[in-house]
Parts: sequence; structure tokens; C-alpha cells
Amino acid sequence: MNPVQVDMSEKVNDRMRKVKSILVTQEAPTDPNSPYFKLMERFNLKIDFRPFIQVDPVPAKEFRKQKIDILDHTAIIFTSRNAVDHFFQICQELKVEMPADMKYFCISDQTSNYLQKYIVIRKRKIFTGLKTTQDLLEILKKHKNEKYLFPCSDIRKNDIPDFLKDNGFTFTEAIIYNTVASDLSDLEEVFYDILAFFSPSGINSLLVNFPDFKQNNTRIAAFGPTTAKAVRDAGLILDIEAPLPNAPSMTGAIELYIKKANGIK
Repeated sequence: MNPVQVDMSEKVNDRMRKVKSILVTQEAPTDPNSPYFKLMERFNLKIDFRPFIQVDPVPAKEFRKQKIDILDHTAIIFTSRNAVDHFFQICQELKVEMPADMKYFCISDQTSNYLQKYIVIRKRKIFTGLKTTQDLLEILKKHKNEKYLFPCSDIRKNDIPDFLKDNGFTFTEAIIYNTVASDLSDLEEVFYDILAFFSPSGINSLLVNFPDFKQNNTRIAAFGPTTAKAVRDAGLILDIEAPLPNAPSMTGAIELYIKKANGIK
């Protein structure tokens, strides 16, 4: 361990204080059995939910400037429900109807099941990954001859486009929605012991809304390496990093931290 890592570990340990309140920078879960609610009850916590980012649709007029013919493709790659919603919204505005033989490649069951909002699933060719991008890439490898359309945000990870490009796939990237910072001005005077982030865009939103943000005793939790990097690049202290080998979820990592900070065995 280098001196910088030692120094950072000491800083995190020095900041170990009792946790009573958490702000999760996402929509509140709709599942009453969400681990967040269990965490709240088990440790008598106040947990609030507030999305730090929002997605704005790209108007059809702007989309046309990308000069993309949707029906020139044989397969669509979906990595989120946002992508599904905004893609079919664009199709509706452009009066484009999906042909019966169009194939859909989805990152998870949650995303593929969401397709039934727009199409009759049992009549379509749908290929679904288990959960991660790597799972989806393994499926794509078996279907190299398709002409793929990848609907996405203006801010997105590089893994799928890089994979398609590096492996000689025919594909088009279509920006169908923009990720922007939410207005958080009402949180100006609100304090939480922990802020939980899930993307670099969330960190950007914090700094856009509160350019003079001082971390002080606020602990920051980050899910995923790119979010963790964004925290450190912003000059902030990362107190809780997920996933961990013994805590693959954000709630699991937070629970481990609370047990230690609150002196619970």
C-alpha cells in the first residue's frame, strides 16, 4: 500500500461517526421489500430518495439531424428502461413501426420484460443478458451478422460501443435522450450523514447544484469504479465503496459501514 492509500484510509477511519440519515440519489424503490426499507427499520435510520439526474428526450427534429434510418437495422440493443421509453417515443413521433422480425438484445430480464409496454413479447425475438454488460456482450458475440442500433444517452459508458467497434460489428449509436443535473436547490440547507451515488453524473449534479459544497462530516458512498473515480477526481473523500467482495450491493456496503460506525455487532 502506497503512502497516499495509507493516508486516505486514515482519513476515512477518522471520519467514522454514527449514522442516522442517508440520502440515496435515486428514485425511491417501488418494491416494499427493498433492502433500503429493511436497512431503515433495522438501524432506525432516516433514508430519503432524490434523483440527482434527470433524462430529457431528444426531440424528433433534433434526432433527424443524426440522419439515422431506424428501419435500416435488424437489431436493437437496450441497456435500460429509459432507453426503451425514449426509443419508442421517437418511433411514435417519426411514425416508425417496428417490423415483426426486429431482434431485441436486452441487458437484463427487467429491461426485456419492460418491452411488453410497447410490443407483444411472445411474437418477438428477444435475447436477454443476466444482469451485467459482460453478460450481454457474450450474447452479442453469437449474433455478429446483425445491423445493430444502440439507443443511448449523450452520457454513456464506452463498453458496448467499444466492443462493437473493436470486433467489427455493424452498428449505429443513436442519442435519444440527454442526461442532465436535476434542480436540487431545495436541499441547500439539508444535511445527511451519508450521500449515496451511483454514477459520475450524480457527482457532477452535486457540484453543479452546490459549487461551494463542503464535505465536512458527510460520508460519501459510491457504486462502481467509475463513480468512485468521479468522487476522488472531485477532491472528495470516498468513505464507502461498493460493490465489495462481501457486500455486492450498495445497501450491503452501507450496512457494513453502519455496523462499524454505530458500534453494532
